[in-house]
Amino acid sequence: MAVYILYALSYFAGVTAIIGIIINYVKREEVAGTWLESHFRWQIRTFWFGLLWAVIGAATVVILVGFAILFANFCWIIYRIIKGWLNLNDGKPMPI
Repeated sequence: MAVYILYALSYFAGVTAIIGIIINYVKREEVAGTWLESHFRWQIRTFWFGLLWAVIGAATVVILVGFAILFANFCWIIYRIIKGWLNLNDGKPMPI
């Protein structure tokens, strides 16, 4: 749950997402083969794809399409944080 909180806080202090991804990679072996492994995979993908689209969005802001990309990325990340958090709270694995 801590990583979902760190990702949510990253909109106010970006460094928390970096702390979250480090925690994911350090603790990943401990959850291998459990239902929590799907949450770690979900969180790692959220970070890397979110970063990719943030870079693409920032690079294309000059031609204005970047604002739409950044907004879509924001919505997508918030969706993934909420969905992951709710599934974790219910003790359910993430669909992968």
